[in-house]
Amino acid sequence: MQASILIGAGASMGLGGYLGLVTGAIPVDLGVGRRTRPLGPHSIDIAAPREMVFTILSEPYLGRQTRTEAEKITVLERGTDMVLAAHRTPVRGGLVATTLETVRFTRPERVDFRLTRGPVPHVVEHFALEQHGDRTRLNYAGELGTDLWSLGARWGDIVATAWEDAVRESLDAVGEEAERRYRSTQ
Repeated sequence: MQASILIGAGASMGLGGYLGLVTGAIPVDLGVGRRTRPLGPHSIDIAAPREMVFTILSEPYLGRQTRTEAEKITVLERGTDMVLAAHRTPVRGGLVATTLETVRFTRPERVDFRLTRGPVPHVVEHFALEQHGDRTRLNYAGELGTDLWSLGARWGDIVATAWEDAVRESLDAVGEEAERRYRSTQ
């Protein structure tokens, strides 16, 4: 009887640890066996000026949020060129991963993100905006790091796939909104 209780408790702790890791509730940063891998690069060409694209990228952090944005992003602290924000991203099984990131703004050419808490110990990433006539190229690149050598690297591959899917979705949404706004000014 006592062995089954121990097994059940161990399984519950294991499941709780896994859920905590996936959702970012239990960040693990051991600093042992750190491996990094690239995120991106991804680019999208947008038929709108760079300043407009930058405004759309920064609005959820520096301006008024739409209801949809407020469901995904909560600004916890705000400075003149940087915020601390919680990002919520749906993951498998109805779970929601919450990451805490600093977001720094260099108008109108760059937005930088640095993970402070999440499912992996290290992520830095940026969006760079290049003006080409009345069009903008929005470039994304970053780096994701995990601990525990090859075991962590496998976890990093899983996290990176979901992370980059979310980034591509964001790039597309920014592009669509910028082009919609720009067309309305013509």
